[in-house]
Amino acid sequence: MTVTFRPNLNPWLANASLRTDSKLRLFCFPYSGAGASIFRPWVGNLPAEIEVCPLRLPGREDRLGEAPFTSILPLARTLANALLPDLDRPFAFFGHSLGALVAFEVARYLKACMSVQPAHLVVSAHAAPHLPHSTPPIHALPEDQFLEKIRELNGTSEAVLACAELRQIILPILRADFTACETYTFVPGEALDCPISAFGGLQDACLTRAGLEAWRIHTRGTFKLRMFPGDHFFINKDPLMVTEVLSRELYHLTNRNERTAAWNL
Repeated sequence: MTVTFRPNLNPWLANASLRTDSKLRLFCFPYSGAGASIFRPWVGNLPAEIEVCPLRLPGREDRLGEAPFTSILPLARTLANALLPDLDRPFAFFGHSLGALVAFEVARYLKACMSVQPAHLVVSAHAAPHLPHSTPPIHALPEDQFLEKIRELNGTSEAVLACAELRQIILPILRADFTACETYTFVPGEALDCPISAFGGLQDACLTRAGLEAWRIHTRGTFKLRMFPGDHFFINKDPLMVTEVLSRELYHLTNRNERTAAWNL
């Protein structure tokens, strides 16, 4: 099989080039403080029919010099408009933690304003958006207390947090991301038509199974809940297991006889 590519001209995508023959583009939304690189292992784990498209958000990695967003909705609207030219084939969204909220709001904006929506939405490690925040906000805490809370979450390397120079880089990004997540207010609207799958960690102290189950009301399509060994950052513990389950969730979109045109759901 000949694989053909075109140059990627979209600064929001980490891909150097995009395939012109992929059956499905999977846009991946990172969690707070993280960048597109967390999804690098997925490229070799998922079937060749699925093109992994990690998102490059401002304020991190090679966009470090740009100001990060501190609000979900402006970020979602900006992303929706930026991604539109690359939604020229069936596509799905995967978002982890903060990324789940962003992916959900991008999907809602695309449906409401552009009559386009993903063929599947996978939300990971975040309670349904209409539920109240279950933990006290930390984004405005003094630096020492904020740092202590970040350590408790266990999602940022201690080697990074222990280095003063690296802390100066990562803490403003984390504070901006937590500001966006903790100040988010759900606005009721139409449910999505696409299926939703919710992923969660069995040992995640930040989230309950009921919080994940509550995503069910946000789709007119099918809903599935998948639980994995691990804490809030279970996707880093065993990426192969996560991508194997994700492959099964998205199989119906890559099967030649069952493909759905995502932009015409």
